Amino acid sequence: MRVLLVALFCATLSSTGFSQGFKTSAEAGFFGGGSYYIGDINPGKHFIHSKLAYGGIFRYNLSTRHSLRFNVTYGNVYGQDEKSADPRHIDRNLSFKTQVLEFAFGFEIDLFKYRINDMKYPISPYFFYQFAYTRINPKAEFNGIDYALQPLATEGQGSGLPGTKTNRYSLNQFTVPLGIGLKFNLKKRVAMSIEYGIRKTFTDYIDDVSGNYLDSDVATGLNGPLSAQLSDRSLSSGSKAGLNRGTSLSKDWYSFYGVMLTFKPFKKDICEMRGWR
Repeated sequence: MRVLLVALFCATLSSTGFSQGFKTSAEAGFFGGGSYYIGDINPGKHFIHSKLAYGGIFRYNLSTRHSLRFNVTYGNVYGQDEKSADPRHIDRNLSFKTQVLEFAFGFEIDLFKYRINDMKYPISPYFFYQFAYTRINPKAEFNGIDYALQPLATEGQGSGLPGTKTNRYSLNQFTVPLGIGLKFNLKKRVAMSIEYGIRKTFTDYIDDVSGNYLDSDVATGLNGPLSAQLSDRSLSSGSKAGLNRGTSLSKDWYSFYGVMLTFKPFKKDICEMRGWR
């Protein structure tokens, strides 16, 4: 079955015309860098609260300008209202953190002619666009313990109450990675890329914040006292039921940025070695 899939892949490449006059080549490597998020707890500051991110990449170069790419990337993002310059956010006093696991597949377009195994074309800026599956699981710390927030439905998601979301948000999301980079050969068959990418998401709950405050007694009745405590952690006193806890006018984003080191493992590509090209 695996042999058949490779054969179909090679036949597709030949039929597209991408690789005419060009010896396609595979490369694989590693990514290391940082990750951060943009959302209700961090509305617009890039690169702050960055955490370590790492992963792997596989490229299949179709021509000197076009590549298929597959990434697996893991990182962490977080936000804290207490670090905001906005007094309203400081009073809201919410925080979260989540692991982000992403599997992405798509295209990479080089602005100049480039080949990893040819010092004649050693460098090029590029951009990429992909589709990805992403796994999140926002948590908050309370009394020294991290609690998963989605099961607590801190904004009454799935309760059927007026003004609440119909369903609890999913921890499995589809996203659209978009980004730019610069790749250059260190030597034949070894290259480095410096890359920045941001992810368009279709959820406003990476940070578990989007809607309005629930009444404390209602939140307790729906999902227990812990849900009420983590829903409203504001520093000021008084009920905030019905007031904005976040805003649903825009979705959350997250970003990976860093450096990739890639290697061309074979002198010939897979199709040539199999004799199918």
